[in-house]
Amino acid sequence: MKGYANRFAKIDLTTQTIEDYPVSDEYRKLYLGGKILAARIVYDILKEKTDAYSPDNPIVITTSPLNMSNAPSTSRFNVSTISPLTNLLTSSNCGGNFGLKLKQAGFDGLIIVGKAEKPTYIKVKDGNIELLDATPFWGMLTGEAQEKMGAKTEGKFVIGPAGENLVRYAGVVSQERIAGRNGVGAVFGSKLLKGIVAGGSFKPEIAEPEKLKELIKKWAKHLTEHPLTGKQLPNYGTAGLITPMNFKNLLATRNYKDGRYEDFEKISGETLREKYLVKNKGCITCPIQCGRVVKVEGKEVKGPEVETVTLLGSNLLNSDMQKILDANYYCDEYGMDTISFGSAIGFAMELNEKGMWDCGLNFGDPDMDLVGIAKAVAYREGIGNELADGTRKMSEKFGGKEFAINVKGLELAAYEPRAAQGMGLGYATANRGGCHLNGGYLVVMEGLGLNVSGMTTKGKAAFGIFFQDLMEAISAGGSCLFTSYAVLPGYAISHQNSKLLRAIFKLIPYFGGAVGLAHKFLGILAFNLPSMVPYPVAINYVTGMKLTLGEYLRIGERGYNLERLVNIRQGLTSDDDTLPKRLLEEPQISNKSVVRLDKMKNSYYKIRGWKDGVPTERVRRKLKI
Repeated sequence: MKGYANRFAKIDLTTQTIEDYPVSDEYRKLYLGGKILAARIVYDILKEKTDAYSPDNPIVITTSPLNMSNAPSTSRFNVSTISPLTNLLTSSNCGGNFGLKLKQAGFDGLIIVGKAEKPTYIKVKDGNIELLDATPFWGMLTGEAQEKMGAKTEGKFVIGPAGENLVRYAGVVSQERIAGRNGVGAVFGSKLLKGIVAGGSFKPEIAEPEKLKELIKKWAKHLTEHPLTGKQLPNYGTAGLITPMNFKNLLATRNYKDGRYEDFEKISGETLREKYLVKNKGCITCPIQCGRVVKVEGKEVKGPEVETVTLLGSNLLNSDMQKILDANYYCDEYGMDTISFGSAIGFAMELNEKGMWDCGLNFGDPDMDLVGIAKAVAYREGIGNELADGTRKMSEKFGGKEFAINVKGLELAAYEPRAAQGMGLGYATANRGGCHLNGGYLVVMEGLGLNVSGMTTKGKAAFGIFFQDLMEAISAGGSCLFTSYAVLPGYAISHQNSKLLRAIFKLIPYFGGAVGLAHKFLGILAFNLPSMVPYPVAINYVTGMKLTLGEYLRIGERGYNLERLVNIRQGLTSDDDTLPKRLLEEPQISNKSVVRLDKMKNSYYKIRGWKDGVPTERVRRKLKI
């Protein structure tokens, strides 16, 4: 099939053997690539419950058909494995250049099993694979390791000390981007795998190059003219969401006791731009350029995203932006997820406040040394040894489960769900735990894009499923999920205060029934809307497939259900689709609300076709799983 390298390799670190792994064109049509194809591979390889640190736990790294197509924002690649935080299937997405370089090396993906006898790295070059001694690089920070492993023209994907020391939320870094969530770096470390180097000269064939070029021009123009992808993200980065989040009670504050922070302006995207921004930067082929470049210790480095600013800012009652910039840089250098790191500190602060763990951490402490705490976590020193295990493990040791803010073991993102009921449902049902993206990111409807009420539960199950499936498919194709902002009508975002749009926003939840019905009969969407949802059209032009919008969304649904089935093998039940008691029973300080989960969850299962949280045989047949 065109658009692919049409080759996977399986690498066994225990036996030091390498072999081709067959992936059929039928699998490519059903699962595309990225996280969905990776989920299928994990489903095929693991037949029973497997521990994250078992040599049998596979690391599956996948590229996608739109990689190397020059389509906007399509440099993303994926790594999937069983998570040491959740012991469930996880996928982590990254925007560095490694995915493109792996494809140029002649591979769509790598499957890594076993455990090496000594520190090892993998070199992939023009169709050949070598296992090499990484002892000289073991202990290096991610920046130095990338400099010294392989040539500058090659792509690198490496762990730092956090992964080597099995910090349960360690990530893997490519350039300045990190596959950060859910501890994929710790799985690398458990296998004594320091990283992977890739490069080559392979270039995939495009099925309809002229049609693709024309689509790319229109797609890029749409992204640069859209109010979110063309204005807000380039001007303020994702931290531009801080101000609207605060006013809408969505800003996680003081370990999620509140949704507002009185010093929000000091950590806002506007302040970041005015006082700290050196320049914009973006991933390869991206016209949005939402990345921030800032200075840390005199060096120009990657700036933080909204999640990092919130979890290390308002969540800790820390208004010192420079401390956030410094901590963000060192977390990347150590190779760890800033979301789980910040949430673990916030939980520890509340434990300390309640006399449950004397850790010396306090909300709003102006002398707090975030960089020092990051180092302690990365090397598991002092209190860092406890913080390194995440909030769920900490709550099992010290208590406080009701305010340990995680779902299935994964700490929540920055959006306080008591002001966004649909986002609360998304967190609860997300396959990889408390993830805003895998949860469907319905908060973009509930005040951060459109202005649908976040307080109503009506229609949220159906809309949540639609966005979950859409975002799964977008990710599997290789596109950045930020491009999905441009699926929303630009006019509706720019003119939210018009009487007509306010009336429409009030009516939208009542269309949930129609959206749920459309989900059941996706075959009726036997067309494409390239101006709004260009992804399937681009995939068709690259690969030669004939996807319709309905078939494309069905791929997303197939992926979501497949991940669920892997997790059920891992022991997941419907009881795990829940939220911490704080969010269900303790009213938020500012808006006095809780997440009303039960009714939404029942509707969600019904629309998905799940019986007690399990995809039925009928659903599996429909999805060809």
